[in-house]
Amino acid sequence: MMRHPIVRHAIGLGLFAVFTAGLIAVVHTQTLERAQANADAYAARTLYELVPETWFDQPIEDQPLSLQDAEQLIDVERLALRSNRPAFRALRDEQVTAVVLPVTSRQGYTGDIDLLVAVSRGGEVLGVRVVAHQETPGLGDAIEADRSDWVLQFDGTSLSMPPPEQWAVRKDGGEFDQLTGATITPRAVVTAVRNGLDFFADNREWLLAL
Repeated sequence: MMRHPIVRHAIGLGLFAVFTAGLIAVVHTQTLERAQANADAYAARTLYELVPETWFDQPIEDQPLSLQDAEQLIDVERLALRSNRPAFRALRDEQVTAVVLPVTSRQGYTGDIDLLVAVSRGGEVLGVRVVAHQETPGLGDAIEADRSDWVLQFDGTSLSMPPPEQWAVRKDGGEFDQLTGATITPRAVVTAVRNGLDFFADNREWLLAL
């Protein structure tokens, strides 16, 4: 007679565990979807921080460019591309004036660092923004434009300014400032931006062609 209550209790616990696991899975999925939607919205807004408004006469987000399906591209692995991150082109008078490249550094201190690197048709950096990262709060998160001016030092740089050997943080003998108490994070960003410029130079004709 004791076994019936025990069985009922065990079944109840099992059903509760299944229900709880399902609820957690649903919440997790919805959270990821919201996080991705927020990241996409932020990236879209960021396009207009990087490209001067006089450089385009139509919405930049309406000019996405998939890089993963283009077999003719050279060194596409430099960007560490994610399938859901297209490039964007700024157009004025039916001419590409700038390209915004999605670049990911795999060398962050605590994880990947996703960037947008805007490059003029002449190969000059118009701006860089970090759109996602997991770096240490109070240290590595200074790579965000709304937390410090550190990322603005890339504005106006190119493959020749500074020279190739100077594309490193000062601790490594380079041109770029590091962050107080954090070297790995800025080192990763500097390398990623340089990779973006190299990619642009290698594929300039294709990126600028309509």
